[in-house]
Amino acid sequence: MQLIDTHVHINFDVFQADIEKVRSRWQQAGVVRLIHSCVEPTEFSSIAALAHQFPEISIAVGLHPLDADKWNQQTPDEIKYLAQSGPRVVAIGETGLDFYKADNYEQQCMVFEAQLRIATELNLPVIIHCRNATAEVRDVLQKWKNLKGESVRGVMHCWGGTPEETQWFLDLGFYISFSGTVTFKNAKQIQASAAMVRSDRLLIETDCPFLAPVPKRGEKRNEPAYVRYVAEQIARLRGETTEAIAAMTTKNACNLFNLTL
Repeated sequence: MQLIDTHVHINFDVFQADIEKVRSRWQQAGVVRLIHSCVEPTEFSSIAALAHQFPEISIAVGLHPLDADKWNQQTPDEIKYLAQSGPRVVAIGETGLDFYKADNYEQQCMVFEAQLRIATELNLPVIIHCRNATAEVRDVLQKWKNLKGESVRGVMHCWGGTPEETQWFLDLGFYISFSGTVTFKNAKQIQASAAMVRSDRLLIETDCPFLAPVPKRGEKRNEPAYVRYVAEQIARLRGETTEAIAAMTTKNACNLFNLTL
């Protein structure tokens, strides 16, 4: 069984002491590819070093919405340059909107749209972070579609929306990625969304080191091996086998990020 974790942050300090053991565990769990997301372009060198060390890692480059105040005149050129620095870069992100921890609406929207522009120019998918901003993200993407005549490709990562909201983004052509939150006991709307997503638009992730899934929820650090628990829960919710979910989500990740196994 092969799995792809479509959203990790293993360059964080919490992995430095035992990264080789972490890798051994993800290999044992069947994780064959990982997409390493980027919070800000200054991280790129550390992520690229990990990708050099571990050839199963592919890279995204972008600026997180909670870091939108770090955007300057040079940032779009920097992101564009890094995005074209090699074939291991497969996406722009993570970008998006977050009004849970910030309210700088105009700045976040400007930065989000600028990264959509880069993704469109380079024909790369976007990895979208969306927290307390579902309608606003939809509006930006719909506006972009109206301007360009077609949707930008991408994924709603660590998805937490209702089935109705999920359908908004499916209608825009997006993939929907579920993290460990789908295993949480009270995450009923997330579970309902995971049950209804089209099979050709379903992805899985850990968003590690955050959001460790049940039965590892008590651990302070999530890791890529635990994406298997996400696949198992989605299989239960959809009445399918874990192997079927693994095959489906692996194929979808390869299609979106242009990966080969």
